[in-house]
Amino acid sequence: MSLSAEDVALAEGVRRSERRALAKAITLLESTRRDDRSRADALLNSLLSSTGKSRRLGISGVPGAGKSTFIEALGLYLIEHGHRVAVLAVDPSSSLSGGSILGDKTRMERLSAQPAAFIRPSPSSGTLGGVAEKTREAMLVCEAAGFDIVIVETVGVGQSETTVAGMTDLFVLLQLPNAGDELQAIKRGVMEVADVIVVNKADLDAAAATRARATIAGALRTFARHRRGENQPPVVQLSALKGDGIADFWVAVGQIIDERQASGEFEKRRRGQALSWMWDNVRARLLADFHAHPAIRAALPGILQDVSEARVAPSAAARALLERFEHS
Repeated sequence: MSLSAEDVALAEGVRRSERRALAKAITLLESTRRDDRSRADALLNSLLSSTGKSRRLGISGVPGAGKSTFIEALGLYLIEHGHRVAVLAVDPSSSLSGGSILGDKTRMERLSAQPAAFIRPSPSSGTLGGVAEKTREAMLVCEAAGFDIVIVETVGVGQSETTVAGMTDLFVLLQLPNAGDELQAIKRGVMEVADVIVVNKADLDAAAATRARATIAGALRTFARHRRGENQPPVVQLSALKGDGIADFWVAVGQIIDERQASGEFEKRRRGQALSWMWDNVRARLLADFHAHPAIRAALPGILQDVSEARVAPSAAARALLERFEHS
């Protein structure tokens, strides 16, 4: 599908970093209407040559770890040093709770007031896959608009950490300094995708933060060898509230990205992510078509009941459904 005159103007507005055009383009991407989806695909293709030049950071952490304060402090620091910062969210719970982790911009009031910042709440798609798809596309639009730092925040629900790690260049995990449960929230799967660990709120108890940092570093050594050929992820101690340690954190990020670019790993990761996004969309579309198929809609309630009551084996039920889908 070629771009209409209206969408050509929209793409030009995005490239000029017009805030209204940026918001309008992302709203188009989030639409579930089939005609809007075709327009969105054409718009993305037209912007693609202007994307890929940013650093993409994923950020997660335990409740109360200070993600919003950290993102605001980091964003303000980066803007002060000449960067333009977009903040997006992956929150699959937002459609259930009626809210979003970025729904209230007053949580980042100073950052949201900056002309060089753009903050977008999580799309209320409901499923992690749906939210992730829209966030990936929004990320590309932000890059086309000239934002050279894109931060993706997640609440850490279910598989959201690994999903966000799979769409960013570097994944940051925030921890609290009072790690009496030292490994609070250090789930093995999350540790395996974390590139930097941040012990935030060091201003509350510097000694506790230092102990937590040492404990986490020790835990990382036990998980160690999850990424052969790469150094152990650094553990950075800071106070986002006071702005202490933000510069050291950004130096650590820069060193990791520089090393990956020099080794070719950075570009390899980006290419792999693009292919993964494509297959994710293929799977999502096939599943949506499957559920929308009249023969499936008619048969599904009875088959679900048969499986749940152990009258039909799950594998046999799956094959029966697929045969209906293929031959109806």
